[in-house]
Amino acid sequence: MKLNKIPRQVIIMGFVSLFTDIASEMLYPITPIFLTSVLGASMLTVGLIEGLAEFISGFLKGYFGRLSDRLKRRSIFVKGGYALSAISKPLPGIFPFVSTVLFSRITDRIGKGMRTSPRDALLAANSNGNTGAIFGFHRGMDTLGAAIGPIIALMLLHFYHNNYRLIFIIAFIPSILAVSFTSFVKEKIVEKKQTSKMNYIAFWKSSPARYKQLILLIVLFSIVNSSDVFLILKSKNISHSNILAVSGYIFYNFIYAIASYPIGKLSDRFGKGRVFIFGLFIFSTVYFGFAVSPNLSIIWILFMFYGIYAASTEGITKAWVSDLITDEKRGTAIGLLTMLSSFAVMVGSFLTGILWDSFGSRVPFLFSSIISFLVAISFIFVKLNKK
Repeated sequence: MKLNKIPRQVIIMGFVSLFTDIASEMLYPITPIFLTSVLGASMLTVGLIEGLAEFISGFLKGYFGRLSDRLKRRSIFVKGGYALSAISKPLPGIFPFVSTVLFSRITDRIGKGMRTSPRDALLAANSNGNTGAIFGFHRGMDTLGAAIGPIIALMLLHFYHNNYRLIFIIAFIPSILAVSFTSFVKEKIVEKKQTSKMNYIAFWKSSPARYKQLILLIVLFSIVNSSDVFLILKSKNISHSNILAVSGYIFYNFIYAIASYPIGKLSDRFGKGRVFIFGLFIFSTVYFGFAVSPNLSIIWILFMFYGIYAASTEGITKAWVSDLITDEKRGTAIGLLTMLSSFAVMVGSFLTGILWDSFGSRVPFLFSSIISFLVAISFIFVKLNKK
């Protein structure tokens, strides 16, 4: 699929995600540093905030995914979710307290939970059998914003002498641009069917076996796939520099953005499962490297491969689910996937914070490396990589 053949609605949602992630990623890499260095929060507090935010987001992804199937409305949740996230951005800059950061993160994740599954169902509905390319393009736009945002944050930190509060306030500007683009998001009408009103238990019983296997293995992996803030903090420990730590995260996002679309196209050709398993092996290698390497140059290489891992898994899983589930139940299917995996990430972030505070950073990274390697092997044995 050529870029000029990507549907207009997919391009519009790509720009919405681009500006949203510019705003979000201005804040995401500097928030843990703001919490620990400025507000004096512990690593456990960082893990708890990230874990709770993921829990709420995950629950709402499931709820609004199923609700969008029942109502046959997607765009209203997309627009409302992006607007709510925009409102949350400047709050810690105005009220610099740990409690405000917690409230802001939760409000932002409520917005994300509201929009994610309906948006992904809209993306799949606008595809033409090329879900890998569609989701790859969207993830590329999303992640390009994730690379631009931290660059803006670093420039602001440099010119305004580490004024973290100012960054939270300025992040409101691209958020408003994103909300303005949502006015062009149109509904994609799907045929009404009674099965779309089933609850999650009934949906699970009626869903394909490969979908169930996929969910279970991804949830297991998500437990060791904790928040990326720990990679940033690990990089800071190695480099002893906030700038270098955030720069590594920016580099990762650029690689992720560049690789998403071509890897998505490859997944359409060779199978989502094969590409996903490849990504898991890369993840295992990267986390092992972060555990054992004190070398800053190696860390940059690891961030590069981490970008390839992300491009090989995050959009691919949603494209994979979209191939397995019919359109009228996609919101429910993607919602259940994202809800359960978010719950697992919550547990993983909490566990990582405990292990880090108790045993140092090496133990949680080694644990993640070993378990992710075993999950990748499990995918091969259950033959999910086959079409």
